[in-house]
Amino acid sequence: MPRGSATHRIGFLPALAVLASLVVAKADDYDPASLDLAALIECRADLSAYTGYALWLAGDPGAASTLGWKEVPSANAFLRQYQLPAPVRVFGRETGTIVFTASGPMAVLDGIAAADLARRLDVPAMVSTPDKFLGEKVVTESTENSGGISLSTRITLNVSTVDTHPGKTLAGCSYVVDVK
Repeated sequence: MPRGSATHRIGFLPALAVLASLVVAKADDYDPASLDLAALIECRADLSAYTGYALWLAGDPGAASTLGWKEVPSANAFLRQYQLPAPVRVFGRETGTIVFTASGPMAVLDGIAAADLARRLDVPAMVSTPDKFLGEKVVTESTENSGGISLSTRITLNVSTVDTHPGKTLAGCSYVVDVK
């Protein structure tokens, strides 16, 4: 039958349900004391560590306050910003502010230009102009196929600037999983 047929969708839906149940179990079992924020930001954590943490943070309205984080209004609708109770050391620098994109955590850094940090981290520039910097380095990329389901994982280290954070460099990790 063609890929869009009912038979193909029926096979896909149970697999998706199993994946969803594993995700829920992961969020329910998450221990906030196990959080290594620097490892998550620097792409030293694996997908499982990030997923458990991200699901817990998104699923528990009091999660950020449990960690002592204070959400700070962000002028950027695509970034959720937090002030940390104590600075975190990442990429050889300290910051008390982090943001979350749709795919992962980033440190908000002062005192270093994005292009300079990207060079130091061996992150190639995709965009490098006086007004905008965007760099990405693939840390891990894999695809697993099982039972007609394809699970692609891509973890990248990103360095960028954004208009809403003038004079700041954002650096962190993106954890993306695509199920086909």
